[in-house]
Amino acid sequence: MPFYWLILGVLAAWRITHLLNAEDGPWDLLVKLRRLAGSGPFGSLLDCFYCLSLWVAAPLAYFLGHGWKQRLFLWPAISGGAILLQKATSRREPDSVAAEYHEDERNE
Repeated sequence: MPFYWLILGVLAAWRITHLLNAEDGPWDLLVKLRRLAGSGPFGSLLDCFYCLSLWVAAPLAYFLGHGWKQRLFLWPAISGGAILLQKATSRREPDSVAAEYHEDERNE
């Protein structure tokens, strides 16, 4: 498998996962889908980018890979790449739990 297929798989996984997880979609279709999913297992899946990227990456790994070993390794690789891309493009500030812990130690 050429390397560019891995890159295309990661980009496709990120795009589809981001679309299902965070975007409204045309005519608010994805908002309606998330409301319909509610707070059940499917709704929880749509709320978690990490979980959703695993399920989006599975069919991509199946179609991109040749043989079960390659598909097995591609599955988490594509998901992981999508998660890294999400972290790199997210506007959310990183959690600063470690920084707060060290500041509390200095004050004591």
